[in-house]
Amino acid sequence: MASLSTGIQKRLFAILAAIFLVVLSGSTGYYIIFGGEPKFMDCVYMTVISLTTVGYGEVLEITGNVPAQVFSMTLIIFGMGIILYGISTLTALIVEGEVSGILRRKRMEKKINKLSNHYIVCGGGETGRHVLRELITNREQAVLIEQDDQRIKLCEELGDILYVRGDSTEDDNLTAAGIKKAAGIIITLPYDKDNVYITMTARMLNPKIRIISRMVDTKIEPKLRNAGADGVVSPNFIGGMRMASEMIRPAAVNFLDRMLRSREGNLRINQITISSGSDFVGKTIKTARLKDKYNIMVLACQEQGKKDFLINPPSSTPLAGGTTLMVMGNVETIKEVRAIV
Repeated sequence: MASLSTGIQKRLFAILAAIFLVVLSGSTGYYIIFGGEPKFMDCVYMTVISLTTVGYGEVLEITGNVPAQVFSMTLIIFGMGIILYGISTLTALIVEGEVSGILRRKRMEKKINKLSNHYIVCGGGETGRHVLRELITNREQAVLIEQDDQRIKLCEELGDILYVRGDSTEDDNLTAAGIKKAAGIIITLPYDKDNVYITMTARMLNPKIRIISRMVDTKIEPKLRNAGADGVVSPNFIGGMRMASEMIRPAAVNFLDRMLRSREGNLRINQITISSGSDFVGKTIKTARLKDKYNIMVLACQEQGKKDFLINPPSSTPLAGGTTLMVMGNVETIKEVRAIV
């Protein structure tokens, strides 16, 4: 995308430079032919009305002045050729949508530059599209990095997405996607070596970012962890678990599918971390009225610094700063409660 826009910018610059040189050459020519007597602005004006053939009349005494007439004819023939070429080139760029594409990309770059605590998705293939769909459903800000136009179009069907057209393994594209201000990056490329490289690069560019990477070969997991990945997902492993679950607990799988795939409702399982300065600190799950007031069900809780979860915690469980709650509820409501706590 960068090379394409640079090429178009060069063409536009060349056209404008050529037109400027024609006007400057014509004006200077008239100024020299008439011995420097007329004002230079009159020479510029004469050049412009000659090239545009508006027919306002001669500002300079060209009639009867053979050198001026020859120069005018030459200027019109060659100058008009350059101007017509410039107009046709500019028209072609507009018709082909390249100019509008540049303007759209500029607007998108401005939006991306304003983002913070967003998520970056590397790769817009089958896995990447599902990731984007879930992020959009959860009202999260996401930026896609993808170099295939067809995949970008398919991802755009999900909604008004922001994207960087380019290779995810290039540092410039990661920077353009705002990796230094991002909260997390999800790497979904089909090749493990690319995923390892992007993981390592992302960790170098933003030491605090959360990195989730796809892996094909389970043997590569230690390398991804050492490169800086916080989480590693194997589609083959997940697929196998899913097939077994379909066999032995079909009702539970059907429930989760309806929750995740339904486009009518936005019911999701999510997490809420209570900050130390929150009004929820010191309250219990019951007195916080998460169920009564916000219709949010607390499935589990995890105290700060502990790895274990308290599954199905009783309503008398106290809430402390740093506690993370696993909850199920409406996406918008969960987002509202997050802002409060």
